[in-house]
Amino acid sequence: MATKSKKSSSSKKAAKRPAAPKKPKGPFAEKDLLSLRNLAAEDMTQLFKLTDAMKKAPERFINTLRGKTLGLLFQKPSSRTRVSFEVGMAQLGGQAIYLSDAEIQMGVREPIRDVARTLTGYFDGIVVRTHAHANAEELAKHASVPIINGLSDTEHPCQILSDFYTIYSRYGKLKGINVTYIGDSNNVLISMLYGAAAAGVNLSVVTPRGYEPSEELMKDIKVLSKDSGAKFQLSNSPFASLKNAHVIYTDVWVSMGQERQKEQRLRDFQSFQVNQTIVSKALPDALVMHCLPAHRGEEITDEVIEGPRSIVFEQAHNKMHVQKALLSYMLGRKRK
Repeated sequence: MATKSKKSSSSKKAAKRPAAPKKPKGPFAEKDLLSLRNLAAEDMTQLFKLTDAMKKAPERFINTLRGKTLGLLFQKPSSRTRVSFEVGMAQLGGQAIYLSDAEIQMGVREPIRDVARTLTGYFDGIVVRTHAHANAEELAKHASVPIINGLSDTEHPCQILSDFYTIYSRYGKLKGINVTYIGDSNNVLISMLYGAAAAGVNLSVVTPRGYEPSEELMKDIKVLSKDSGAKFQLSNSPFASLKNAHVIYTDVWVSMGQERQKEQRLRDFQSFQVNQTIVSKALPDALVMHCLPAHRGEEITDEVIEGPRSIVFEQAHNKMHVQKALLSYMLGRKRK
């Protein structure tokens, strides 16, 4: 019986592998900004350089987003986040439209995917301020325009970008800066951990027992910080990690949605107040930060927030400048 001769392997054509998808280039080139987990240090460097330029000569950028429209889809109330995005968009030549939860009722009046597909036809980008982080992810999944997380129960990326810019503008660097965070393991801290891991910021987390970041999160942070060399420390002592602190950072003890836990939280956190005694234990030129709104007399005293080391309001004002730079990257580029 005749058999077919085998072709030599050299005569076979090599199978063509499908080309790997091209990775977007440039700072914040991914379509959405929902988390700082995958943030690159270079992204922050470029963002802060552009922020500096915008602060120095804002008139140069008045047409950067001319004709662009930004949607502000807020399920949670806001003052700084809303105003900073609205004014920032106006200063770039664009327009922002605010949509409250009462108007949209995302996920109630209609599915999130329908909201995403509809608003995509009106806006060049959307800032979402929501409860569950999954809402922001679902919106991004079905929207063809950039989605920016203006706050979720899990993360607050824009806040930390502006906070780190404020530190950078004061010290001229981020790598090697020692930050002591005193307070709850909330969305602000989670984004701060990711940002610190990328930037090489040494972060000490001081919180009551039972309020620490999860072990799973800290394992993830350890892996993410290998390249930057950032160091992390956890403590339940209010006076821990203050000796070499360049920055003392705090936030409210009772976040939105935790009102039923207020009495218990006030008891648990009462010895973790950032007061003059705490501040005096840090470096002589250490700065005090708070993302606001502040509950004066609870997590921070009037004496400290109004004191010479406080840069709380500088921090708040920088939010607009950093978000202008972020918007110019995310809404200004051409997308397929």
